[in-house]
Amino acid sequence: MTRLFHVPLSPFCRKVRLALAEKRIEVELVEERYWEASPEFLRRNPAGKVPVLKMNGRTLSESAAICELIEELHPDPPLMPKGPEARYEVRRLVTWFDDKFHHEVTSKLLYERVNKKVMGQGYPDSRNVKTGAQKIKYHLDYMGWLLEQRRWLAGDALTLADFAAAAHLSTLDYISDVDWNRNANVKDWYAKIKSRPAFRSILADQIPGFPPPPHYADLDF
Repeated sequence: MTRLFHVPLSPFCRKVRLALAEKRIEVELVEERYWEASPEFLRRNPAGKVPVLKMNGRTLSESAAICELIEELHPDPPLMPKGPEARYEVRRLVTWFDDKFHHEVTSKLLYERVNKKVMGQGYPDSRNVKTGAQKIKYHLDYMGWLLEQRRWLAGDALTLADFAAAAHLSTLDYISDVDWNRNANVKDWYAKIKSRPAFRSILADQIPGFPPPPHYADLDF
């Protein structure tokens, strides 16, 4: 049995979940309170981070590396293009969202509004929330610019870049921090990806104390 140790609103875990679901790989989801740094969890991943995937007798960490291994072991349907330059563009955008977007937006909004309370780390820092709310506008505009030229973020086919972006945006949509009216291209893109079967378990997530808005699971948002 493939088993994923995860946190429901972690964008890195969601990216792996989306890749597994798109490949139709059955997985058992195990919620992990990684911030408690239990000895058992640290044996799985000394870095103390989620996701951690147990697959084929191996324990795997780091979401980008996990997704690329999944792609190599299960190439159909493909989530990476064939050409080296096209693969570079996918990797560039995955890094954009997992690094720049995460630092400027996700960590400022989701972590302040939800993670701090769940982890018992106090109240949101209003300065961080204000910064994240401002920065997300730039990222939505950049995505809109990409989608003016392409069907999907990295090209004409769905790739890991789309799942990386959707993983972050879906966590923020859960707390109503995405202005879908800012860019029609981005809203149309999210509607397409949100309607995929791979997204169903994401939309079913429920975090105690943080109910999602009515539009969260609505495909016609």
